[in-house]
Amino acid sequence: MKTADHRTSPRVLVAIPAYREERSIGAVVAAIQHKFSYDVLVVNDGSPDGTSAAARHAGAIVLDLPCNLGIGGAVQTAFLYAMNGGYDALVRIDGDGQHEIDDIPSVLKPILDEHADAVIGSRFLGEKEYRISIPRIFGIHFFRLLVGLFTGYRVTDPTSGFFAINRRLIEFYSYHYPSDYPEVDAYILMHRLGARTVEVPVRMHARAEGKSSITTFDALYYMVKVTLSFLINAIRRFG
Repeated sequence: MKTADHRTSPRVLVAIPAYREERSIGAVVAAIQHKFSYDVLVVNDGSPDGTSAAARHAGAIVLDLPCNLGIGGAVQTAFLYAMNGGYDALVRIDGDGQHEIDDIPSVLKPILDEHADAVIGSRFLGEKEYRISIPRIFGIHFFRLLVGLFTGYRVTDPTSGFFAINRRLIEFYSYHYPSDYPEVDAYILMHRLGARTVEVPVRMHARAEGKSSITTFDALYYMVKVTLSFLINAIRRFG
């Protein structure tokens, strides 16, 4: 049974970037559509498997990218779709089953109540502690310090890919969005825009299927690359 949203007027798009997730994407799309009345968009990021067919069969709107652009390009494609489609809010989740879809309303609420421009779902808030590896703990602490130092935002989960944004940020990100591992860079962009951001607790699960977008990269290389990109975005001009 679908959960009734007491605010039916805003148009909400649930965006799912997906790469090689044919075994999980259908269940994620079906679960969202079973519970909510939001439009569901899957951006198939050049997957060579059946990701696109599985998402389409489950009832999602599917955009097939002709090649693999990476997570930033796939998510920016969703922003462009939301902007051109006139959506008021966008929720981004993963297609591998890691994000708890029952938490979508709590991530959306500050947006629909017009209390925030961006809401980040944090796996480190709330009662349940999310277990991660030591290298990831080190990286997350480093990025917390980086984001706090340059933006003043006090964040607990700077690499969370579970978030919601309003129309203002949809339009901005449609033209300006990092191509690689954009979650940390997004904070400096929000700061440059003067965006209001908050975190809310969400649950995250172990990956059911699919391949992580960061496992093939060395953690130190990732930190250096993201840090340089973050600093460049702190001083660059946006047209």
